[in-house]
Amino acid sequence: MENKKRLLSVYFTAGYPQLDSTVPVAAALQDAGADFLEIGFPYSDPVADGPVIQHSSSVALRNGMTLTVLFEQLKDLQEQIRIPVFLMGYLNPVLQYGMDEFCRSCKETGISGVIIPDLPLYEYEALYKDLFERHGISFVFLITPQTDEARIRRIDGLSNSFIYMLSSPSVTGQSLSLTDDTLDYFGRIRDMQLKSPVVVGFGIGNHEAFRTATDYADAAIVGSAYVRLLGTENPLQHTAGFIDSIRNGPLP
Repeated sequence: MENKKRLLSVYFTAGYPQLDSTVPVAAALQDAGADFLEIGFPYSDPVADGPVIQHSSSVALRNGMTLTVLFEQLKDLQEQIRIPVFLMGYLNPVLQYGMDEFCRSCKETGISGVIIPDLPLYEYEALYKDLFERHGISFVFLITPQTDEARIRRIDGLSNSFIYMLSSPSVTGQSLSLTDDTLDYFGRIRDMQLKSPVVVGFGIGNHEAFRTATDYADAAIVGSAYVRLLGTENPLQHTAGFIDSIRNGPLP
């Protein structure tokens, strides 16, 4: 399948490398041509994250990043950022902040949706679905190679933004392994013809992985590769080149 859009999302950690980096990084990615963004809010026990994102979360927490600080930083987001922005993180900080207040803050700052991987599907439906819908905040569900068709169909029926397709059940930061099993998985999800757009994440760190993922899905998410760049000198000056290398391949 030739996907004409090949949308690109980029994940980065709020408050990294500096506490006040969040909005400048978002603006640099927008200017470089990212189609939508995922801002991660750090947590002290990020079990699904690889070492790069774990390190960025640790630094952000030491810098003083919290959900309260993040929403304060994002209060003027809509004046600068025109592309959709999603928040991604773990359930514990959200519960401590308060789920109702969290949804209200997302709405007030113009956040399009949230990704909370450790919030179970049944718990979302039973306790929080009405709350998210009342505030107009999309909840993004994850699927893996082990997710069965019945659950995927159920997720598709609940989704109103996109489905986050993990390329593998491993942690973030692993390179995409283009095995027959991976391509069969991508093809199986594509052939289900879901109503929701499908976005591939985990392991998208170069042009080849991006092209392969978007042969099968609507978009791909780059995370660890960009967070790694943020840990280098003058990263915002190199953001446009990074995005171009993902979309078009590295310069010869």
